[in-house]
Amino acid sequence: MSRAEKPAPAGPPEPEPELSPYQRAMRDRLLAASVVPTPEPWRPVAFVPVGGLLGIGFASHPRSGRDLVMVVSHDGHGLFDSVTGEKIARDRDPEDSTPDEAADLSCPGLGPIEGGRVHIAGLFGGGLHTRTDDGWELGVVAPAWPNQRVLLSRDEGLPHSGPHGERWWHIFHSDYSTFRAAGFSPSGHTIAVATSSDLSLWTR
Repeated sequence: MSRAEKPAPAGPPEPEPELSPYQRAMRDRLLAASVVPTPEPWRPVAFVPVGGLLGIGFASHPRSGRDLVMVVSHDGHGLFDSVTGEKIARDRDPEDSTPDEAADLSCPGLGPIEGGRVHIAGLFGGGLHTRTDDGWELGVVAPAWPNQRVLLSRDEGLPHSGPHGERWWHIFHSDYSTFRAAGFSPSGHTIAVATSSDLSLWTR
């Protein structure tokens, strides 16, 4: 490119449009909603500290069919029973230690699911189910970014209609660690929320 063709210096960036009254009202509504317990039939199972958590994934126990949650961290892999919160298997030096080593973001199973692979959602990407067959939904919002909030709703109640605590519930606020993933198990019987420091589980 000759000097004559040198592009003109870029001007200042265009200012971001202001929030509409609807957007401001929605943001204020989300900020005002405190963390509340999950509604029936959901109940909390466990809050598990996991330092250096990278991601989580779901599997089914081959004999009982119960939901299992696999946790991938800097310290290895762990497998938890979603009904009791019990750690049922641990591998401190696994093959494919992080999901980015596989094209499908999966890691090898352990314990009762050894021989299979589990898709992991978290730091490296991927995702979990956000809806159940019977109308429950999970959403992740950040009205005060970078702190994410996890919202549970029923029958499209999130969070546009109905008061907080009746059709939608703010169940988790990641204001102390980096959010990794949130979602339902494929069966729809478990909710898992993961941050860089812990795993929270609910069941029904």
